[in-house]
Amino acid sequence: MIPVLFELGPIKIYSFGFMLVVAFYSCFYLLQKDMKRLGYEVQIASDMVFAAALGGILGSKLYYLIENYERVIDDPMGMIFSGSGLVFLGGLMGGTLGVTLVLRKNNLPWFKFADIVAPLLILGYSIGRIGCFLVGDDYGVPTHLPWGVAFENGLPPSTYRVFDLNYPWVDLTGFEPGLLTVHPTQLYEIAMGLAIFAFLWNRRNHVKVVGSLFFTYLILAGIERFVIEFIRTNDHYLLDLTGSQLISVIMIIIGSTALIRPFSTPTSNT
Repeated sequence: MIPVLFELGPIKIYSFGFMLVVAFYSCFYLLQKDMKRLGYEVQIASDMVFAAALGGILGSKLYYLIENYERVIDDPMGMIFSGSGLVFLGGLMGGTLGVTLVLRKNNLPWFKFADIVAPLLILGYSIGRIGCFLVGDDYGVPTHLPWGVAFENGLPPSTYRVFDLNYPWVDLTGFEPGLLTVHPTQLYEIAMGLAIFAFLWNRRNHVKVVGSLFFTYLILAGIERFVIEFIRTNDHYLLDLTGSQLISVIMIIIGSTALIRPFSTPTSNT
């Protein structure tokens, strides 16, 4: 793995942080182009990206701490200030709140802008997953498949002991103590995320019902995360589903309901 991309004396550029910067600037570049095309002020794009970044980081960290509250009780400072734990679904909620505040401040239509940013949400997510892979975070359960990856220096390392202590619900039958190969779920999500981005990006100029592209995003992103959770290490709760799967189901239901019964929204820019 490559946790540090560049190192010059005391200066270190960490791969996860670098990919977050790449994700936000990529989304900002594309958002800025679309804002110009639609006749909006470019400054609004900067405000939206900043609000999405701040809200996303705070929301994702909060979601992570709530989902791992037992580990927070054992080591509150370590969990709060660790570099890991930026959960996308929490980031989506926090980022949405931040962007909503910017839109309300500028008296802009929420659903229209939701369509604009929908492809960018999944693009940013996909680029962020590259960072997760480089640092060895958010990998899947152990596997004997030939493309399984061993994260010797991951966060945490993919060892038998780590799974036995931190993820006792994961079945380790057939695996020997030591370093384990696991599903590189980050790579799976990168591929699926980029495919969803390409689909939404090509559809963005053909939106007939305001909000429909965003609700399509909710469905596709929800399905993607629901499926990948079956080979992730997250704990299971209601109906033997993980917290992320339960939220994914809500996303799919909201998106499907809104597409079947569209909201009555204005089609103008005011």
